[in-house]
Amino acid sequence: MSEPQYAGFWLRFGATLIDSVVFGVVLMVPLALIYGESYWVDETLVHGFWDVLLSYVVPFIATLWFWRRFLGTPGKMLLRLRVVDARTGEPLPLGQCILRYVGYFVSALPLCLGFLWVAFDARKQGWHDKIAGSVVIVEPREPVRFAGRE
Repeated sequence: MSEPQYAGFWLRFGATLIDSVVFGVVLMVPLALIYGESYWVDETLVHGFWDVLLSYVVPFIATLWFWRRFLGTPGKMLLRLRVVDARTGEPLPLGQCILRYVGYFVSALPLCLGFLWVAFDARKQGWHDKIAGSVVIVEPREPVRFAGRE
């Protein structure tokens, strides 16, 4: 067994770009069809029910579902990355997924420093990972040994 290979900043950034395109196409196209051009040029913060549903609720539920079902969002899956529990290497339970998602806001608020932290951390954890007790690893080619597991 080998130690896990933690996914670094640029690999995770690439996964985020892929996710942005996927979620953008899947969610923004319907919003443009529903609200028309005004959706993009109007200064209104929230345009209505469909805006809240497709901009906030669906991404939240979809992200949690991808983490639970596939151990990563589409971008992470394409780049062979897995979001797992930092201690055990097991899939994240739902509560830990929710904590990680909420941690994204903590990571983003101070100039995205919580995301940049990945570049400097020994286990490549962002603040959201530290909050949730998760790590992002490169999909192993052989079994991985996590600290605390014999």
